Amino acid sequence: MVNKYYDLVTSFYEFGWGESFHFAPRWKGESLRESIKRHEHFLPLQLGLKPGQKVLDVGCGIGGPLREISRFSSTSITGLNNNEYQITRGKELNRIAGVDKTCNFVKADFMKMPFPDNSFDAVYAIEATCHAPDAYGCYKEIFRVLKPGQYFAAYEWCMTDSFDPQNPEHQKIKAEIEIGDGLPDIRLTAKCLEALKQAGFEVIWEKDLAVDSPLPWYLPLDKSHFSLSSFRLTAVGRLFTKNMVKVLEYVGLAPKGSLRVQDFLEKAAEGLVEGGKREIFTPMYFFLARKPDLDRN
Repeated sequence: MVNKYYDLVTSFYEFGWGESFHFAPRWKGESLRESIKRHEHFLPLQLGLKPGQKVLDVGCGIGGPLREISRFSSTSITGLNNNEYQITRGKELNRIAGVDKTCNFVKADFMKMPFPDNSFDAVYAIEATCHAPDAYGCYKEIFRVLKPGQYFAAYEWCMTDSFDPQNPEHQKIKAEIEIGDGLPDIRLTAKCLEALKQAGFEVIWEKDLAVDSPLPWYLPLDKSHFSLSSFRLTAVGRLFTKNMVKVLEYVGLAPKGSLRVQDFLEKAAEGLVEGGKREIFTPMYFFLARKPDLDRN
């Protein structure tokens, strides 16, 4: 389901969002693009990346963050992705950016990675492992391929402690996000933490970075907000896109089902904005975890 979903939505994401398909905490006076880059730079700083290290990006999309982090930290990054269309697009963008010698893609399921034990100096995931059917299984596999004593950092999509499973409105918002974004059951932050520890990781620190963001992370999707810099994401921009997609699908220039995908994404956006406003959902639950080095302990 996730694979089919990303075949259809990748072009929409790239059109509206650029090469990095994720949210970011944002300062006043900072553009969406600047906040996304800063959010990406935060990861290599937390991981303590050093030039020449071998890094794994789990669920890398078309590789926007991978290219940015590789250039920022002078590291070699392997992007793991199970979607052929995104990998083809990512390889082309790597070539254009001139990072095709240091960055590559591997098509595989992150629940069964084709790498030997202790292969990588660092691992990160940006809003990707929420697609894992089982958090423990996913983290356990990351633990396996990471070298002892090294770090794993991630931004997770989670329901927060404010989420009330007995509240029908909360359940509706959660379902909208899951259906519109091709997700299994969205986990609570506490469940992610528990799965990390079960997998063998030592948690260094964790925090929902949405809490202190001066501007709400969902602002680019909020129809009541107008911005020229992210016009395509505004109500007017989205209506324009919808009509354009309708015409392109009608004349056969866009694949059949494109308009339906656009509707899916609209629904997801509404769920995300509501979830953000009510503080029951976050796309940036951050954690930094370490694989213990048993030989040195």
